[in-house]
Amino acid sequence: MREVQRKTTLAEAQVGFLFYAATIAPYYPRLFTFNAILDFMPLLFHATASGHQLAYRHQSGSTPGILFCCGFRSDLSSTKATALAEWCKAEGVSFTCFDYYGHGKSGGDFSDFTIGQAISDTIEMLDLLGDPQILIGSSMGAWAALHAALARKRQVRALIGVAAAPDFTERLMFANMTPEQRKEVEEEGKIWVHSDYTESDYPITRNLIYEARTHLLLDDVIGLDIPVQLFHGQQDADVPWENSLLLARQLISEDVVTSFIKDGDHRLNRPSDLALLMDAVGRMHALCQ
Repeated sequence: MREVQRKTTLAEAQVGFLFYAATIAPYYPRLFTFNAILDFMPLLFHATASGHQLAYRHQSGSTPGILFCCGFRSDLSSTKATALAEWCKAEGVSFTCFDYYGHGKSGGDFSDFTIGQAISDTIEMLDLLGDPQILIGSSMGAWAALHAALARKRQVRALIGVAAAPDFTERLMFANMTPEQRKEVEEEGKIWVHSDYTESDYPITRNLIYEARTHLLLDDVIGLDIPVQLFHGQQDADVPWENSLLLARQLISEDVVTSFIKDGDHRLNRPSDLALLMDAVGRMHALCQ
């Protein structure tokens, strides 16, 4: 396992942004607009085995394709999804992104969402696509991607995690609840918490916490033997960067690269962060062809 640590100086950031504007921006110019919508990809719907409608966007191209798994309460129109879609379009690579149950345009009530549902939805997308894929998971999406890769080992050729957050419901949500919050979850079935990313509060349900315990990964060896690239910001206030280090150690693969961005936050969606991600996607795609 290789570990890489990098600190971005002000000069490097300025040079990096100029490089981005001159050479990277043509891959995803919509990031310079306020409404980064994947308007060149139609919104499609797939009826899942569990009965809900799964919203997704897909563009055809070479394989292995890129399947993006968004984070908890995120959706398929996120900055990273848009950047990846435009990179794949420019490179002629197949790309797919989707919304989990209760997220974005997909059916279902968010208060009924579980980690198992995110995993099931990811596997549904893999089965729908059929072709070899490289999974890219952001935060919770990396947890779902890991399980999907374990379930479809012959189809998933590589995995990239951005601020990977496997087991976050137990290690971060439940572990950080006050005794009063734990009692409320147990007795009332949910608590409402504030989001730093949206104006509205959201529920953490008893079912979310309890069901997730059947999908925990970090307490045991993870039997994936594929190339893995992990990125994590060391200023991540939501998911400690040590989580990615632990994940790298638990994977049986010897081809695991863990990159820490010293001044990076949880989202890692600055131009310099996205440039690192696109570089990794290009290398992974070339390696897996």
